[in-house]
Amino acid sequence: MSKIKIIVFKFKNLFIPFCICLFTLFLLVFSNANLSSAKKGLALWANSVVPSLLPFFIATELLGYTNVIQILGKLLNKFMRPIFNVPGEGAFPFIMGIISGYPMGAKIVSKFKSEGICTNEEAERLLAFTNNSGPLFIIGTVGIGLFKDTNTGILLFITHILACLTVGFIFRWWKSGKRNRLSNEFSNIANSKVSLSNLGEVLANSIMSAINTIFLIGGFIVLFSVIISIFKNSGVLDMLSNSLSPIFNIFNIPNSYNDGILTGILELTNGVCNIAEINNKAISINIIICAFLLGFGGISIALQILSITSKAKISIKPYLIGKLLQGIFAAIYTYILINTFWFFNLNLS
Repeated sequence: MSKIKIIVFKFKNLFIPFCICLFTLFLLVFSNANLSSAKKGLALWANSVVPSLLPFFIATELLGYTNVIQILGKLLNKFMRPIFNVPGEGAFPFIMGIISGYPMGAKIVSKFKSEGICTNEEAERLLAFTNNSGPLFIIGTVGIGLFKDTNTGILLFITHILACLTVGFIFRWWKSGKRNRLSNEFSNIANSKVSLSNLGEVLANSIMSAINTIFLIGGFIVLFSVIISIFKNSGVLDMLSNSLSPIFNIFNIPNSYNDGILTGILELTNGVCNIAEINNKAISINIIICAFLLGFGGISIALQILSITSKAKISIKPYLIGKLLQGIFAAIYTYILINTFWFFNLNLS
């Protein structure tokens, strides 16, 4: 028994180094395809992510130096506490997470935890539902850009928000029995406020923080674009696609969607693009799958969130459970609305 434990322990310690070595090897073996994928990922980040998200990230950082958070806390505590079991200040990461998109909600929640605005349990509840795709991406990129239809973008955004609110309500019972007091280490809320005397310093700090976040996103997009390329060229993606076909068939999902779904589980943007490009008269299947992927977010975004929350010592577990539930609820709500309102149904006869 002790030998088995030793083997398992060694496997856990060697698994990640082995994967990194294998990744480095595949970078060399598929260098041409990887270079092309990295360029596409970098272009996607530079042309879409930076111009659409950077201004919002800067604005969010600036709002943190005002009394907006305290005002929201006082005004919305009577709603946030009974519905989501979090303080009223939790409305700020929820609203900014919706407006700005990933991973702004997690960044604000981590800051709240560090400044003592919420307890660890409240931070975990907030983490489960305050990280969402923004309207610019869902309506602009996915709806108008990929599906060529504004109504589709609006539908996906509505179901995305309904799903995250549902998850937030479910997670109000997450560790509800615990009433831990705030740690003395984090009991003081930052008192640094913006004024004419420190406007330049505050603006510079906000820009630098926003740039760090946007570069973090860019790095993950490029990295996962290359990983997806390696999976495709090595045959791993086809192998996973074939092995998961029986599961997809249960939900009447054609095999042509398998690669797109797996790609979206790895990296959201590439997956949604692949799903939207599949020709199918029953376009509602494409839309419902995209709703799931937008709600789930993908492994790439999960790792972005982990890189932020680990510094504040917030568990990633509620985020992962919450995003899986959000993807499922978003798909269900999208199916219901498509079959309820005729103007959302784009299926060809």
